[in-house]
Amino acid sequence: MKELLVVNLGLVEYSAAWELQRRTAAARKVAAIPDVLLLCEHPHVVTLGRSGKISNLRAPDQVLRQMGVSFFETNRGGDITYHGPGQLVGYPILNLAEIRRDVAWYVRSLEEAMIRATAEFGIASKRVSGRTGVWVDVAAGSATENEVKEMKEVKDEEKLAAIGVHLSRWVTSHGFAYNVSTDLRYFDLIVPCGIPGKMATSLEKLLGRRVEIEEAAPRIAAHLGEIFGLAPRSCGGDDLEMILRAHEDRTALAVV
Repeated sequence: MKELLVVNLGLVEYSAAWELQRRTAAARKVAAIPDVLLLCEHPHVVTLGRSGKISNLRAPDQVLRQMGVSFFETNRGGDITYHGPGQLVGYPILNLAEIRRDVAWYVRSLEEAMIRATAEFGIASKRVSGRTGVWVDVAAGSATENEVKEMKEVKDEEKLAAIGVHLSRWVTSHGFAYNVSTDLRYFDLIVPCGIPGKMATSLEKLLGRRVEIEEAAPRIAAHLGEIFGLAPRSCGGDDLEMILRAHEDRTALAVV
């Protein structure tokens, strides 16, 4: 099996992670590096995808600054989302030309890895038709009196994970955001993923206990490896940097 280098970056600024994705994707396009999965958390940040509407940002710039929340417009798919501490963000840098040239299948595969990982916590999650991401059924708070009388179980969905990807020459970047112990109050700053009336949830909320990022990260990495037919191998951030610099130095010399 081919390798999947799994790099845990810890807490890293969004701009730094975006630049690292760019460099890693450039190296992957010329086969200077195997497939890579970057895992991290971000300080508070709101990002807007290519198809996003700025009207889905509920807070003015002044409020964002007061709350210490950055804002970035990105080249990923999807609408608006929030990243912050306690949220596991994954950036797979994969060459789909060597796996399967199918963008829809790739997005469904990211969902599937998180659905399988969530099941290991004893939580049933799912896809919702027409809505990218991973969802969990919750009891709706708006049951009518007749529905209550008839003892019907009324359900709604809350979003556990968001997905927004970018592809260039079949090499992927951006990826997924999986709420582990995220402070869900920050989602009030936006219309999550541009879907009015839908709320975000987290493993911590669903389980009623503290959940660490380290509990979720290896599960998702393992399931991604299984689905994509890759063998996950832990790789330090310094090791990745050394590989990228060697590639970039070779490229610079070739240009000269």
